[in-house]
Amino acid sequence: MKKISYITVSLFTFVVLQFSCSTKDMNFKDVELTEVENFFEPQDNKTIKLISSSSASVFFEWEYALAQDGGGAQYEVIFDKVGGDFSKPLYKVLANNKGLENNAYVSHKTLNTIAALAGINPGESGDVQWSVISSRGINTVLSSQIRTINITSLEGFAEIPAELYITGEGTESGDNVSEALPFKQTAAGEFEIYTNLESGEGFQFIERRDENAKRFYSSDLSKLKEVLESDDSRVEESGVYRISLDFNAATISMTRIKSLGLWFSPDNKVLFELPYKGKGIWEGTGTVNFKEESWGKDERYKFQMEVVKQGDTVVEQLGTKNPTDSKPNESSPASYYHIKLLDEVSQWDDKWKFASEVDGNEVTISVLLQGDNDYTHSIKIN
Repeated sequence: MKKISYITVSLFTFVVLQFSCSTKDMNFKDVELTEVENFFEPQDNKTIKLISSSSASVFFEWEYALAQDGGGAQYEVIFDKVGGDFSKPLYKVLANNKGLENNAYVSHKTLNTIAALAGINPGESGDVQWSVISSRGINTVLSSQIRTINITSLEGFAEIPAELYITGEGTESGDNVSEALPFKQTAAGEFEIYTNLESGEGFQFIERRDENAKRFYSSDLSKLKEVLESDDSRVEESGVYRISLDFNAATISMTRIKSLGLWFSPDNKVLFELPYKGKGIWEGTGTVNFKEESWGKDERYKFQMEVVKQGDTVVEQLGTKNPTDSKPNESSPASYYHIKLLDEVSQWDDKWKFASEVDGNEVTISVLLQGDNDYTHSIKIN
């Protein structure tokens, strides 16, 4: 019985030693790998005009590499400046299926980043070269094949902020980013704010209330750029401005607001002014007398602004966002008072109606054009 046990233990030890040696051979064996010899897509010198769409991409495809043991390789698409040797590449993109496929989808967003790294300015065209690295374990082989693509980069930014704020010495909240004033997002990649700015003092736009947030500015108040060091935007004249930013086109538009007043439609004029109080709020006090007509009293109103655009003073109007032909009452929703900037100036269109009790009384009217709330207004009988 002891003899049988001894034989069993000896046999087990022999098997373990053999398996251990075999495992060590597998772990440390350096599998020979060929380079990728043929590229299929995109064709050499292909021109690619980037678009600001999250789903837009370019398909890259190449021939499989061969491994000595017949196994599969892992692949990366590698990018460099024209004439570079890929020793310090601009960017690498892992192939599909965690690198195991012989193809990759490279997004326009990524290609825009690569273009910027290659020194291609926004909206301009330039060449970038690419190749493919195949690897197996610690063995890596760069293909000797090189192709070039011509990229027309995005006018705007590849990464568009989800939210936006204004900060700096020239702003109402100063340079304390925790108190930076919010923009309103008006469309995808587009933001707007009504705020006061001081001439000669700097201001910037930040993607969040954080000192480490990405910052943007415009040196000419026309083209939007990312802050690289300590760049600031500045206005020549102090005043209240409507600032509109479009990250899709990397543009900025500045409109100085000279005045805002209550437009009383029956009189076809501004009844009284609403001075700017700060942080997107205008407020004014005056008496409202409805106009007697043959059919009754007319109480229709909206708001009118005088603004400066490209050096010229023009008139704009603010009216109801939700069309109505009724007076408000205690059960009227808050949306009754919501405001929008109108496309055209008119006497009657897109107006509200005062509540009956306003007639003949002094009222305080507040217009609130703030980034973190619906544009709206309120009326208080004094």
